[in-house]
Amino acid sequence: MTYDGFKDKVVSTVTLLSSFSTLLCCALPALLVALGAGAVMAGIVTTVPQLVIVSEHKSAVFTFAGLMLALSAFMQCRNRRAACPIDPVQADACLKLRKYSAIVFYVSLIAYLTGLFFAYFAKYFLA
Repeated sequence: MTYDGFKDKVVSTVTLLSSFSTLLCCALPALLVALGAGAVMAGIVTTVPQLVIVSEHKSAVFTFAGLMLALSAFMQCRNRRAACPIDPVQADACLKLRKYSAIVFYVSLIAYLTGLFFAYFAKYFLA
C-alpha cells in the first residue's frame, strides 16, 4: 500500500468518525425523545456524560466534520482517475481501496446530513 492510499484511508476513517459524532450529539437524542424514550436518553447521558460536552460544542463538531468531508471529497475527486499499478494484485487492491473510500465517504455524508438536520432544522419541521 502506498503512502497516498494510506492517507486516503486515514482521511476516510476520520471523516466517518467525525460524521458519526454528529449523529451521537444531535440525531440520537432527538430520535430517542421523539420515540418517547427520554428515560433511555437520560440513562445514556448518565453512563456517558461526555455526550453533553459534545452537544454543547455542536458548532465545532459540525465545522470539523464538514471540513473533513470537504477534504475527503477533494481527495476522492483528485484520485478518481489516478492510475493503478500494473501488477494484478496491486491493481486489485487499488480498486478495492477506491471502492472502500467511496463507500465510507457516502456513508459519512449521509451521517453528517442526518445529524445536521436534527441539530439545526428538525425543530422547524417537527414542532
